[in-house]
Amino acid sequence: MLGHRYAFLHYQNGRHRPHGAGNSVPCLTLNGHRTAFTRQGSQVRTLHRPPFKTNQVSLPAAVAQGAKRSISDAMKSLFRSKPVVVLIGFLIWFWMALIGRSVRWTIEGAAEAKASWATAPGVVVAIWHSRIMLIPSGWTRLIRHWPGRTADVAMLISMSGDGEPVARAMRHLGVGTIRGSAGNKKKAKKDKGGARAIIDAVKLLKAGGAVCITPDGPRGPSEQVSLGAILIAQRAGSPILPFAVTTRPAKRLNSWDQFIIPFPFTKGAIVFGELLETPREADPETLRAELQLRLDAATRRSERLAGYDVSPAGAEPAAT
Repeated sequence: MLGHRYAFLHYQNGRHRPHGAGNSVPCLTLNGHRTAFTRQGSQVRTLHRPPFKTNQVSLPAAVAQGAKRSISDAMKSLFRSKPVVVLIGFLIWFWMALIGRSVRWTIEGAAEAKASWATAPGVVVAIWHSRIMLIPSGWTRLIRHWPGRTADVAMLISMSGDGEPVARAMRHLGVGTIRGSAGNKKKAKKDKGGARAIIDAVKLLKAGGAVCITPDGPRGPSEQVSLGAILIAQRAGSPILPFAVTTRPAKRLNSWDQFIIPFPFTKGAIVFGELLETPREADPETLRAELQLRLDAATRRSERLAGYDVSPAGAEPAAT
């Protein structure tokens, strides 16, 4: 029985008994299964094999789990090291710029958005988290050339290691960054910079700047507006501009938000939705529901313009 875990116990009436208990029979535990035996002459006959669950982990499995965890930690450390972060940030910037310049764009709602951009006391731009790679397309082709706010534009990006390459890419494009996000409920004691980010965003908006926010980020639910963008806009007295960008074809990752990787030299659409005013006296939940409707409408419209077959219920586009 080399290589097997075994131990002799005694078994009686479905329960284990210590040696010496009356009418007990030997029981062998082998590889997590317990079997009772009786000897009749020179033969050993199996009496009972009761079900048995064990929490024990075999040595090979424990070694494999430890190795997998070590590899995962090593890869995470590698991808968050400064040289790799700088490289990834550069590659993201290059891909964003290439998408903005090579895609054949259809643009809708730009005239109204441009007028609001020039006159509103600060503007919150809202776009879904899955389309982060497409945000600069509207910036480089349109918004950057609109009068006003050129030097006062920033994007709200989480303080996580995953957000650092995106922040670097945005700075390459001339867009400032505000780092911070809502705290993780499982890590309540860990500061995510949310309070500081709100203060900085409101300050920039009151100065007449613009802040781009993903209202479903950084961890979802996907394409569901949270109250963060509403509260920032209300505190600053700024309207919210729904913004949607779509390309076809594109790759959707198997992530919580089905993150979109756009391809160059394809067809795309940029849609600016109807501006949402956010007076302080308004109910935040009512504003949240209205922003959800307007951002959904802009997103579905951009998908139709890009050539997707979009159902009226707001399902994901059927074409890929």
